[in-house]
Amino acid sequence: MRSTTIAICLAFGTVATGVAQQEASSEAEAAPDPAVVEKIEELGGKIMRVAQNEPGLDISFHLGRDQDGLRQHDEPKTGDSEPAALDDELAVIAGLRDVLSLHLGGTDVTDAGLAHLSGLTSLKRLHLEGTKVSDAGLAHLAKLANLTYLNLYQTGVTDEGLAHLEGLKSLKNVYLWRTEVTPEGAGKLQEALPGCAVNLGWDEEEETGESDE
Repeated sequence: MRSTTIAICLAFGTVATGVAQQEASSEAEAAPDPAVVEKIEELGGKIMRVAQNEPGLDISFHLGRDQDGLRQHDEPKTGDSEPAALDDELAVIAGLRDVLSLHLGGTDVTDAGLAHLSGLTSLKRLHLEGTKVSDAGLAHLAKLANLTYLNLYQTGVTDEGLAHLEGLKSLKNVYLWRTEVTPEGAGKLQEALPGCAVNLGWDEEEETGESDE
């Protein structure tokens, strides 16, 4: 009886050790390279877990970098030197896994920078509001099959660019306020994605140019 109990305890200990090792290994594999984290922070960005004990990552540049490419909390730069363009620097996130949310709103990112996002297939939320992104940039998002939220407020996107989004069947919310998209273009995207809320943000005053005042 005693030998059976010992055997059970040993077996349980082996299983528990194996599970712990597997969890530690998975956590180590999921953890981003410290050099990548440092580079993102140097660019004025921030990287964090979406939730504790979950591998999903949230990367944000909007609070640390403005349209001129400057970190918002730094002193304005003087002289002829210009900050590095975020477009090229975004290559640092191209190889990351489990990026669920990326906030580039209000930064100096352009269509060229979005080329580095094409491999972020786990991405669910993408903020591009207030950037110089246009139709050409949306072509780089066509393979982001898990994307559920896309904010294009105040960008140069037109009806033509929306065609690149028609295959993204997971989309639930697309914001198109103050873009070049027409009601007809938004309607076409809505037909292609019936489960998605395509929001132009227009009201009667904006459509007619009239005001109660």
